[in-house]
Amino acid sequence: MKTILEYQEQFKKEEITPLDLLEKSLKKIDPSLNAYITVTEELARKGLKKDTKGILKGIPIAIKDNINIKGIPTTCASNVLKGFIPPFSATVIERIQRSGGIFTGKTNLDEFGMGSSTERSYYGPTKNPYDLTKVPGGSSGGSAAAVASGSAVISLGSDTGGSVRQPASYCGLVGLKPTYGRVSRYGLVAFGSSLDQIGIIGRNAEDVGVLLEIIAGYDPKDSTSSQSKVEDYGNLNETPKNIKIGIPEEYFKQIDTEVHSRVMEIKKAIEKEGISFKPVSLPTTGYIIPTYQVISYAEASSNLARYDGVRYGLRKDGEDFHDTIRKSRNEGFLPEVKRRILIGSFVLSSEAIAEYYERADLIRRLITQEFNDVFKEVDYLLTPATPTPAFPIGERTDDPIRMHVPDRMTAGANLAGIPAVAAPAGMIGKLPIGYQLIGKPFDEKGLLSIVRLVEKIAPFQGFIKEAQDG
Repeated sequence: MKTILEYQEQFKKEEITPLDLLEKSLKKIDPSLNAYITVTEELARKGLKKDTKGILKGIPIAIKDNINIKGIPTTCASNVLKGFIPPFSATVIERIQRSGGIFTGKTNLDEFGMGSSTERSYYGPTKNPYDLTKVPGGSSGGSAAAVASGSAVISLGSDTGGSVRQPASYCGLVGLKPTYGRVSRYGLVAFGSSLDQIGIIGRNAEDVGVLLEIIAGYDPKDSTSSQSKVEDYGNLNETPKNIKIGIPEEYFKQIDTEVHSRVMEIKKAIEKEGISFKPVSLPTTGYIIPTYQVISYAEASSNLARYDGVRYGLRKDGEDFHDTIRKSRNEGFLPEVKRRILIGSFVLSSEAIAEYYERADLIRRLITQEFNDVFKEVDYLLTPATPTPAFPIGERTDDPIRMHVPDRMTAGANLAGIPAVAAPAGMIGKLPIGYQLIGKPFDEKGLLSIVRLVEKIAPFQGFIKEAQDG
């Protein structure tokens, strides 16, 4: 599969038409993967007829089904939103459409983004294109599977604690979580409002940068969006120079030995290009998962209170008003979401808020300060993206503690609001594995430039080419 810019060159030379590319993408939608909840073929064909000349013209893009597209069902993979059709599109959708992008469909996810495997969906689990017995990662597993299987050139997901980067790692792709506020959240269904960020999953750094440049930037509809300058993220030709990358020791504990080896191969490859490395320490790493759980569950319990069976979505009539709400929520939500709502409501209760939520908020500030301090010594951090390759479907569904293990690598960037990217580090057996780079606020271009460098010089070039070609 070619890059976005290569496709645009082919369109100009009439070697292939946008309709040809769409037809090719639609044929690659594999029902056995269960990557899509809604296929939007009619919308895509209408999009091709519009007179737009942007850089995304005719490029098939998959959209996670918690991002609104006007007139297309948004389910969040939940029964509670049964029949809901949003009357407006998310800002990112409007920007993509103005640039000519078309949508192959809305992709599967863990219900409301709550999971690390895309198994906890009302519509069933998504499967990893490399091995149908393995998970694709979550919660943006449908978006990753769509790109890895070739039914979309690139996709949008959301990342609350690693939900773009983990699927990218498990599916051999590049997954970027931008700085908090870099991309508007207007039209993204909220899970944890202080953590959520719309992210991008693509086959290579250049494609991710091209799409980021389109969707990034200030949005008056989102009070948390930043007015920081939008850079030329798609132009990654300049090789990074005079930079130092930190190796945080805490991120290399309790991980698969082969994962460790693959990340060290990345380090050696980059070192040969004149980039230096330095061991660093982030002592609060051990507190990332409990801090993330308390804050995200608390915010989820508040955000999901709006699904009451009264205003929209599933409604189950009860004996009175309160019974209607109780029945609608009980039948609408799956067990994992109910669990998080209950825990979140408890940590916000008057008897527990000081012991749990306020303490977690304090630890969050310490984690953020620790990142700030380490970035005075180094420019970036190199870590594994996940501690293991993709695990078997069903292995962790009844064990929420094990399911949260991969979040130790990724959730810190969400708590601190800083950018991070996962990218291919080769294969372990027949399964891909990824490395992660974490950067300073609004340095997405620097992160993508390093990924682009690795794509050129890494010792597993064959795998990268295979992943890019689909």
